[in-house]
Amino acid sequence: MRVEIWSDVICPWCYIGKRRFETALAAFPQRDRVEVVHRSFQLDPDAPRDETRLTVDMLSAKYGMTPGRAAAMEREMERRAAEDGLEYHLDGVRVGNTADAHRLLHLARENGVQDAVVEAFYRAHFTDRRSLFDRDELVAVAVEAGLDGDAARAALESGAYAAEVAAEQREARELGATGVPFFVVDRRYGVAGAQPAEAFAEVLRRAWADAQPSITLAGDDGDACADGACAVPGRS
Repeated sequence: MRVEIWSDVICPWCYIGKRRFETALAAFPQRDRVEVVHRSFQLDPDAPRDETRLTVDMLSAKYGMTPGRAAAMEREMERRAAEDGLEYHLDGVRVGNTADAHRLLHLARENGVQDAVVEAFYRAHFTDRRSLFDRDELVAVAVEAGLDGDAARAALESGAYAAEVAAEQREARELGATGVPFFVVDRRYGVAGAQPAEAFAEVLRRAWADAQPSITLAGDDGDACADGACAVPGRS
């Protein structure tokens, strides 16, 4: 069985959703027969490649709120992440174009280290406040997770995997994803948002037992990032 996860490496709900899914998978009796593939979804694919901005500034512009209110939202996100065992340090974090990071994730998949690199990118951005928008730093993080440095630099310089990143972005839309994280289980069920581990466990059980080919959304009211911004529902 295959689980495909569409996400962006600067989406805070995506890291939380990944951890909740992993909790469910760890308890799934057939976990050793589940293949997990991470797919590309850029929250802001039109963002300039050579510019970044503070997350609080992005949130302020997106939701028309004061910087102080945006900062309060970030503190709330830190609290929510901690409930799932994640350590977020969001003060001063910047966002930008994530195309390079996604291209390296395609290279990482070919080399059997995709999940490790995804995890390293999340940790670098949300916990260690390292830049995923500086190519030297991006490669350094990927190397620490097991990717070959020369191969990573060559991929970035050549423009490799750009078409694959764009294709997966389109595919997500075709499957009905309007935000991320978005999970597709065995091309039978879709789960939108960072649902509780129990919801992922139920979908894994259903997908294992059910061979129906159609995708049915499960729990489309979960927390997710969309349209280049992330917010806590009801708290904007």
